[in-house]
Amino acid sequence: MTPRRQGVKLWKNNHEAIMTLVIILLIAGLFNVFSSTFVMAERDYGSPYAFLLRHAVSMILGLLLCYVGARVDYHKWRSLIMPVTVVLMACLLVVLLFTDPVNGARRWIPLPGFSFQPAEFAKLVSIMLAGYYISFRNGQGKEVNLFNRQLGVVGAMALLVYVEPDMGTACIVMGIPILMLVVGGLHFSKLKWLLLGGLILVGFMIYMQPYRLERLMVTYDPWPYAQDQGYQTVRSLMSIGSGGLFGMGIGQGLSKYDYLPEAHTDFAFAVFSQEMGFFVVLAILIVYMLFCRYAAAIAMQAQDMYGQMLAVGVLLLIGGQAVVNLIMVSGMIPVVGVPLPFISYGGTSLVMSLFAIGILVNISRQTTMIKEKELIREALRREPKLIRRTGPHLRRVK
Repeated sequence: MTPRRQGVKLWKNNHEAIMTLVIILLIAGLFNVFSSTFVMAERDYGSPYAFLLRHAVSMILGLLLCYVGARVDYHKWRSLIMPVTVVLMACLLVVLLFTDPVNGARRWIPLPGFSFQPAEFAKLVSIMLAGYYISFRNGQGKEVNLFNRQLGVVGAMALLVYVEPDMGTACIVMGIPILMLVVGGLHFSKLKWLLLGGLILVGFMIYMQPYRLERLMVTYDPWPYAQDQGYQTVRSLMSIGSGGLFGMGIGQGLSKYDYLPEAHTDFAFAVFSQEMGFFVVLAILIVYMLFCRYAAAIAMQAQDMYGQMLAVGVLLLIGGQAVVNLIMVSGMIPVVGVPLPFISYGGTSLVMSLFAIGILVNISRQTTMIKEKELIREALRREPKLIRRTGPHLRRVK
């Protein structure tokens, strides 16, 4: 029999693929941040590069943390999760009790030269808490439960974020760990309580803030409300559609001229679509899909449950936010304030996302190293003379 021909591989391993795709998105984000902010930056700060420089600094800091996350064994984060959670909860309380509101919300802790948004790191900490709980129960040979202490802590963090108010981020902080429980083996019979609780929560939120029902109704037909509740959705759809197949060109779009609110943050995709056109947008969508494909491969190949759950959490964090942002900007769901990973402007969000990528890379690196050691052991078992032929370093493989 002839040996089976191997397909062409673009990358040597999954983490090389992940980093390549993230770098592509970071480069696209740099172009988009500058293009969507230079008018506002010139008007408000006297320099067209003000937002770009801040974004670049955040990207450099995020890449440094990405390097740390990639080099530090991901198991070590499990022992630090509780003190980190305590510090984060304290930061969330500081935001609510001791900071001044900006645009009606308390979300940032002002620091010299920049501001810090603790709610963004609550997303990653909630993933670590859920991964810790699921792996612990798996190690004991027990099923995961919907009601547990770790999820209770996650719920408390989500509540503090919701009160800021930041409902979109609160839903992510609470939603991803619940999805991780489902992936981690939550019994089907317990899902009914999850669905019931979700319906009750949605009803309560609409009762407390009736405008949310109006926003939901406007989503499915925003055009009659183009001057009030549907203004942002209509302007977003018009920006996306005006890009056509090839776009208006970098810096040539009209959305940045106070035409589309939050054009550089939550609605960055609309600006990108207007200036780059359908084909470039399609390429970026393919990059996100490839990211999800390789992140899923890392999760499936991870050597322990903790690694699997962390990888699933990062996949849901990056891929899930991308999906929510894209369908929000496209007018299919109400505006919820979720950024597009690596494309939208936002310092803390970018730093947190890159740190999460570093952890994902480390999970893949650990898996690759274990597989390589297994291959060497197998080769030595089959042909012991390899030790004499290939050098003494193989004797160190345990």
